[in-house]
Amino acid sequence: MDIIVDRGCGLDVHKETVVACIMGSGIKKEIRTYSTMTNELLRLKGWLSDQGITHVAMESTGVYWKPIFNILEDRFEVILVNARHIKNVPGRKTDVKDSEWLCKLLRNGLVKGSFVPPKEIRELRDLTRYRRKLVQAISSEKNRIQKVLEDANIKLSSVVSDTFGVSSTIIIDELIRGELTIGEMAGLVKGKLTRKKAQIREALVGKFEEHHKFMIKSSLDHIKSIQKVIAGIDSQIDKVISPYRKEYELLQTIPGIKEQGAASIIAEIGVDMERFPTEEHLSSWAGMSPGNNESAGKKKVVT
Repeated sequence: MDIIVDRGCGLDVHKETVVACIMGSGIKKEIRTYSTMTNELLRLKGWLSDQGITHVAMESTGVYWKPIFNILEDRFEVILVNARHIKNVPGRKTDVKDSEWLCKLLRNGLVKGSFVPPKEIRELRDLTRYRRKLVQAISSEKNRIQKVLEDANIKLSSVVSDTFGVSSTIIIDELIRGELTIGEMAGLVKGKLTRKKAQIREALVGKFEEHHKFMIKSSLDHIKSIQKVIAGIDSQIDKVISPYRKEYELLQTIPGIKEQGAASIIAEIGVDMERFPTEEHLSSWAGMSPGNNESAGKKKVVT
């Protein structure tokens, strides 16, 4: 096979160590093991630079590849490879052989790099993904509140469409305080719910104990603290996304795409569409397009 990369390095990445194998014209094959501590990674970078390495390939191992990528990306062309695409010969797997095999594949042009957006986009991605996790945490707390209400046989969700709407929130707060009668709480509803006062009174008849109050109050306090964190994240997202303000606003012209949706799209695919030759490549990368494996005339669809 033709040599495509003159001097390359294969990295086998682990949590605490990284095994590096270098090969190329004019240099002797050498394998070294480094710690994943920052100073050690800087030593690795220096060694690769001294050896004239131009390309580095490594597997996308959990989150452990990220700090190594961050340190090496400004000096080398770093290729992040899907581990499924570079399987070695069974029964001959060691860290040393993995790094050597990866280096050989790299030099022969047999590795296909995964899409890794620029540093600024990766920072935005961290923020949007964290925000999404926090929103999910709020949903979990709301579900927990709903379960506690059902445990107390408070059937509020059977009468109102949104258990955490304006009227329902007022009622839940008063349930925790325990100062109003059921009739008085039903009288606090607003808007169209005023027609359902009788049903709401019936729904509020239950066995609401002190531990129910404590659990719901704890969940509400947790929700408020998460919302405060989300507000801070939104502020940071607004700062990070400022260089992409034009794309951010254009995306919001798509029906159904609002601020957070636009920020998430940019965070996941970036703004440089040259990375995706066609829309088919983009949909395939996003997992929206099935692939085909055919053998002996039989097709197996792979999503």
